[in-house]
Amino acid sequence: MRTVSEGSRIRAAMSAVDRRSFLPPDQLRFAHADMPLRIGHGATCSQPSTVAAMLELLDPRPGDKVLDVGSGSGWTTALLAHLVAPGGSVLGVELVPALVETGARNLEAAGIAHASIEVAEHGRVGRAAAAPFDRILVSAEARHVPEGLVDQLADGGRMVIPVRGHLLTVDRDGDEVRTQAHGSFSFVPLRAAE
Repeated sequence: MRTVSEGSRIRAAMSAVDRRSFLPPDQLRFAHADMPLRIGHGATCSQPSTVAAMLELLDPRPGDKVLDVGSGSGWTTALLAHLVAPGGSVLGVELVPALVETGARNLEAAGIAHASIEVAEHGRVGRAAAAPFDRILVSAEARHVPEGLVDQLADGGRMVIPVRGHLLTVDRDGDEVRTQAHGSFSFVPLRAAE
């Protein structure tokens, strides 16, 4: 039985993992603004209210194995690591090598354990070799739900992904996959192809 609401867990994680530690110097003054911030290479650090909504829908639990697609500066990877502790792990994947280096440095500087960021494979989405994952968070907008990511979900797993302006949850129960929309959001495009 849970004694703390999911919203309270998310707020606690966001208080514990300071967004400032994951932003470039020219964006620090905007760290507490509820807006997306540029982190270079055409990528953004999503606005806190959007990240909170995604994390609530994702519902990561202690012990979960999580994939963070489009990890950017590492902020969402760090938040996920906080939420799946103890016993969980987070793998972030990012296409831009410079952002992978920055994100990994940010994780290390913040003392985030059981989380890592790796360069994404061009032409492939996610990290099939490390699957299955209990939770998958995608922080870039797809044109459709990538079948390759659905295949990486564990039985009973959940993915949160923006598709054509709508935030979707994708739940896997054996061979059955259920998709539900949860409002409109704007994200940078998902650049990896299936």
